[in-house]
Amino acid sequence: MTQRMPTLFLGHGNPLNALADNAFTRGWTALGKALPRPRAILVVSAHWYVPGIAVTAMPQPRTIHDFGGFPQALFDIRYPAPGDAALAGQVQGLLAPQPVVLDQQWGLDHGTWSVLIHLFPEADIPVVQLSMDDRQPAAFHLALAEQLRPLRDEGVLIVGSGNIVHNLGRYAWQQPDTPMFDWGQRFEEQVRAALLREDHGALADYARFGDDALLAVPTPEHYLPLLYVLGASLPGEPVRFPVTGSEGGALSMLSVQKG
Repeated sequence: MTQRMPTLFLGHGNPLNALADNAFTRGWTALGKALPRPRAILVVSAHWYVPGIAVTAMPQPRTIHDFGGFPQALFDIRYPAPGDAALAGQVQGLLAPQPVVLDQQWGLDHGTWSVLIHLFPEADIPVVQLSMDDRQPAAFHLALAEQLRPLRDEGVLIVGSGNIVHNLGRYAWQQPDTPMFDWGQRFEEQVRAALLREDHGALADYARFGDDALLAVPTPEHYLPLLYVLGASLPGEPVRFPVTGSEGGALSMLSVQKG
């Protein structure tokens, strides 16, 4: 019997983490060594937030450099993991009756490859990306992810990639080592507490956390991947925080493992 895979949320932060040797990247490397080896990986990235649901179905997804103003070395990175058309079709079936496009255009954006390059540097595990429908409320994403649970018993690692606190407008660009601002720290603490008590409803209705939520999640795309990881989890599964910390005062690097 295949070992049930955990679900994993990764705070990916700055794309330059793909090249870096720091506490976050060393944490991802250690995590990749500790996890059971998946048959395939399904990633929900903050950077594929579009009208509608799609899943990459090409045999060799391209490495997308969806950013600007960074060193050439970052643009030179390729993460040549194969795709998995059969898994894409299975995702399409599991999410029915929601319409899901089998996509041949997208690929792997930096929310995916900048972390997988540390977790699974050989790029020899098939990777499929699932988009998030930007027309839907948070509760929709949490409920949709429940339909993906069967994949975990077939060796599929479900990964959400974003940041629980993500406010580039408040980011301390000149001092990236700035500790998390008070509002970000309070929001992250509330999220952690809700995770530990399995209050997924509160995490979907994160606006209830007040003004701190408005600053921590000014737009939802970096937060919503967390809800996919929670929706695909099972009641009573342990919660771990394998990577912690922050960048620039306004970016949480917290990672969350369920199971």
